[in-house]
Amino acid sequence: MEDRLKILVVDDDPSIRELMQVYLEEEFMVIHAENGLQAIEKVQTDKPSLVLLDIMLPVLNGWEVCKQIRTFCQVPIIMVSAKGEEIDKILGLELGAEDYITKPFSPRELLARVKAQIRRSLIGKEAKKGFAESTDTGNSISDDFLNLPGLQINFKKYQVLLNGLEVDLTAKEFDLLAFLTRNRGQVFTREQLLNMVWGFDYGGDTRAVDSAIKRLRKKINNEEKNLIFIHTMRGIGYKFEVPNQ
Repeated sequence: MEDRLKILVVDDDPSIRELMQVYLEEEFMVIHAENGLQAIEKVQTDKPSLVLLDIMLPVLNGWEVCKQIRTFCQVPIIMVSAKGEEIDKILGLELGAEDYITKPFSPRELLARVKAQIRRSLIGKEAKKGFAESTDTGNSISDDFLNLPGLQINFKKYQVLLNGLEVDLTAKEFDLLAFLTRNRGQVFTREQLLNMVWGFDYGGDTRAVDSAIKRLRKKINNEEKNLIFIHTMRGIGYKFEVPNQ
């Protein structure tokens, strides 16, 4: 059983940690942290495949934990909290969490969301091989690869290069970028992006789109080099355009 993927459950309530372990342990190895500082240490030392992160934690709260984890790795994070207000969900997304579950939740919902995020993450990890070989021609060669001025995207391998340097994106950021680039030049409303990228069953609102766009801009737009890919269409939504084309 040692080869099972690790899930880090972070909650100061031992009964919640035990409950999540019961839900997950048939398919995953479950490890625990009871405060924010311990959670960060566990991510660094145990390298879990996913983190289930409560918000109200001692030492460091979940927001700060998520923020600090994102400075050194892109492990999928699902925020888990009794705080169900929309602003809490949006803040989690802005800080880089992939998903948000409100307590109480069903075992089926928890397991489904964990599996979905791990699938995306594993696809991304498989992408670490052979990206250079697919980019050395300098041409857009297939639906799996897009070569734009200053920006190269390997859709099959979930990789992005900006001016030759790899950009570290979360799964949702990559999905959003992939959709926009495959439909470059077209304007999409926030509602359309929410449906097409997050899916019709997503329980959030359009501010999730704004948060993801904001993070993407920081990572791929470069005003100093006149590389502005993502544009706001005031009162409508967003579009992706190739600079100088």
